Amino acid sequence: MTVGAYIFGCIGSKLSKKEFDFFKESQPWGFILFSRNIESKAQVKLLTTELRESVGRNAPILIDQEGGRVQRMRSPEWMEYLPALTQVKKSGSHAGRVMYLRSRLIALELNEIGIDVNCAPVADLLKPNTHTILADRCYGETVEDVVKISRAVATGLLDGGVLPVVKHIPGYGRAVVDGHEQLPIVREPLEVLTRTDFLPFKLLADLPISMTAHITYTSIDDTPATISKKMLSLIRNDLGYKNLIITDDISMSALEGSIFERSKSSIDAGCDIVLHCNGDLKEMIDVANASGQLTSQGEERSQFALEQKRPPKEESIDELQYELSKLMPGEN
Repeated sequence: MTVGAYIFGCIGSKLSKKEFDFFKESQPWGFILFSRNIESKAQVKLLTTELRESVGRNAPILIDQEGGRVQRMRSPEWMEYLPALTQVKKSGSHAGRVMYLRSRLIALELNEIGIDVNCAPVADLLKPNTHTILADRCYGETVEDVVKISRAVATGLLDGGVLPVVKHIPGYGRAVVDGHEQLPIVREPLEVLTRTDFLPFKLLADLPISMTAHITYTSIDDTPATISKKMLSLIRNDLGYKNLIITDDISMSALEGSIFERSKSSIDAGCDIVLHCNGDLKEMIDVANASGQLTSQGEERSQFALEQKRPPKEESIDELQYELSKLMPGEN
């Protein structure tokens, strides 16, 4: 079956006939859910089933369930967590195990409702002036800490039967503006970036899926990373990331041009899949027309990524919660 090189969202808590028919025709690689799509466990389970029925296959369904501020599923139906940076600092020497456990618990919750890809870990290196949109989602200020925690998060998700998406490649920690509203521009020399911001992604290059950063590094290219052939070449060759690359949300204001132009430029630059999140049907049509089908390389990378998903380890939620509570008494 031919599959589109794009991931789509939907508007509400259930599919309209127009959405169902469009997804059936356009065959997106996968789907992504947001808070607007989520009401209850039973409702989300029905929605994920309906999304897969629309394309006639077990399409990947993504979510941003990092824990903390970026957490689409909220209490009382789902567990709440501290922001990642707070959790790591409070956990001290147990940080790796704590972040593993919370990722395992998140994966269990996702599996229960038919979500099998989580957009985490966040491998961006925290800086003193990292924008607040990102800062408390980071894991630390050193490459060693960020890689250690990112690995723990990714392993927790994989052990729970959920694929991780490492983000935001090649690094977003130097962004001092919100990429949802404007383009971050970084002027550090390449030799500095290579041993700092870029390095965690090089050390995590085995992870199956990565998400790009809408950010410009002027020492490499004046074009934003997502649509930069030079940057995608650096990611593939210098950082050694050979697996599936999806864009960050293509509708973010960091990028200029029409949705069609942004999507086409992303694919032309070397991204495998365009992510479109807001559920606007007209925009999704433009994304589909611009992005086309997965390339042969994209199909190979997709197959490899999906093959990394494994059945969840047989551990009960009670056992995992108990261990977490012993390491973090009074906290999640």
